[in-house]
Amino acid sequence: MTLAKTTELRVGRALTLVCRLLAYGGGVLLVSMAVITAASITGRALIFAGLSPITGDFELVEAGCAIAIFAFLPWCQLNRGNVTVDIVANALPSRLKAILGLIGDISVTVVAGLILWRIWLGFGEKFPYGSDAVRRFFGMGSKPFFPETTYELELPVWIPYAMATFGAAVFLLVSLYTVWRALNWVLAGEEP
Repeated sequence: MTLAKTTELRVGRALTLVCRLLAYGGGVLLVSMAVITAASITGRALIFAGLSPITGDFELVEAGCAIAIFAFLPWCQLNRGNVTVDIVANALPSRLKAILGLIGDISVTVVAGLILWRIWLGFGEKFPYGSDAVRRFFGMGSKPFFPETTYELELPVWIPYAMATFGAAVFLLVSLYTVWRALNWVLAGEEP
């Protein structure tokens, strides 16, 4: 007995595609941050040759790494890439392993919900647009007195928050899916 197994498989395929695209995007972003860092360090080292560091490199790396982290979380959860004690887990019976996997997925889902809630509130504090009624409806709080920007490049801070919020929302969605998948594994008596 399983809960809508064919639907679960279809949803799983769609989420796999979304998660893979997010992870690829996060990878490209991290490689870009590494190139920016290397170019900036090279520019600092070769000031005597007329080069210079990249202005605001630390702001770009900070925002890029935050966005990349939230781009990787859904893929990690979908593939159960979290830390497990395999020596202990492999010695357990299949059904108990499936039950422990379900408990782990439920725990991650609770944490993903908390992360999304808190980052949504942070996004609401930084996002300078929207009427008070719309902001109240979405639980974003009051508009900030002034739009916050980074120090050197003056990039709006709400943009990386928005991208991280999207990644956190996909992380929660994937976590809910993994609970469904794990429940089906428990009902089947084993993990594939």
